[in-house]
Amino acid sequence: MNREETTLLGFEIVAYAGDARSKLLESLKAAQEGDFDKAEQLVVAAEENIVGAHNAQTSLLQKEAAGEDLAYSVTMMHGQDHLMTTILLKDTIKHFIELYRRVGK
Repeated sequence: MNREETTLLGFEIVAYAGDARSKLLESLKAAQEGDFDKAEQLVVAAEENIVGAHNAQTSLLQKEAAGEDLAYSVTMMHGQDHLMTTILLKDTIKHFIELYRRVGK
């Protein structure tokens, strides 16, 4: 896999993770407003984007595991960072949604 291919895969991960992050922050706002159905729907949509990012990441891992030499890409590193922080954000926001639900009772 050449540098351009690795970079493009990095952009794909950034795009999926960025979309997921936006949906997660929107879900938090919905929960703050008491719209828990919308909040949950947005979390599900974010999780679908995270799966897309994870699939792109997995394809890279499979190539490396098969012995393919992968070119270094800062964009790929950036994508990995976005994906990791978005997954953490998802877990945190799920807890916040539950807290807002309990406080609202």
